[in-house]
Amino acid sequence: MIITTGRCEDPEKLVKRAKALALDLGYNYVPRQRTSITKLVQASKDSVALVVLENGARLVRPGHPPIDYHPSMGYVRVKRVIKGDNDPMLDAAGMQAGYSVLDCTAGLGSDSLVFAVKAGPEGKVISLESSSDLAALLKEGMSHYVTDLEEVNQAMRRIEVRHGDHLDILREMPDDSVDIVYFDPMFRQPLMASSAINPLRQFANSDALSLESIQQAERVARKSVILKEKWGSPEFARLGFQMLERSNSNITYGVKFLDNRE
Repeated sequence: MIITTGRCEDPEKLVKRAKALALDLGYNYVPRQRTSITKLVQASKDSVALVVLENGARLVRPGHPPIDYHPSMGYVRVKRVIKGDNDPMLDAAGMQAGYSVLDCTAGLGSDSLVFAVKAGPEGKVISLESSSDLAALLKEGMSHYVTDLEEVNQAMRRIEVRHGDHLDILREMPDDSVDIVYFDPMFRQPLMASSAINPLRQFANSDALSLESIQQAERVARKSVILKEKWGSPEFARLGFQMLERSNSNITYGVKFLDNRE
């Protein structure tokens, strides 16, 4: 990966951010110099560029659709949560203010954001992403994307983004160290109508969850382990989850409530 900048009214600010991100992540910073992203990537003999933007970041792999960081449907959901409406994921998890959450399959972090808004300043959300490219996009995007709701902006800034394989990280965590462990893997049978998800497939990990991942999650979580999947997916039974019934939705959640002590 190379790190470069977009075009904006304050290029010095973007260059400073891009250089800091490259140093933090161990990638090369490449000056934009009015060159197209495709030419920069080709000249660097790399395959992908992270473009630092004034309002977030963009991931570009020539020949594929670019991916901008944005809260997507997560923003619609958090506005409802702020109003006091229910959210099916939060309800399934038994999520409360002040809880800690480990999101093992972050993607673009929409679910992490919903958890973070509900958790509030006293809670904690750790967002894991196995793709180094997506993790870099998520880290930069959540650090700088601005919505019109300051409560949402602050929730994004509180999320701790980590790059790594969730099983490796779970193995290293102490017993009962977070309240909720959450999994939203790429569906075994994709919902082809999901235009928001399809561009992620070029970067995302498509491996099925392992039974050990669930076992480790049960050890690490105090309150619940949650699995998001397509309604009727055999993954619920294979991994030992009780599938929750939901009307008028292609997706649902499996839940394992735990009685681990504080």
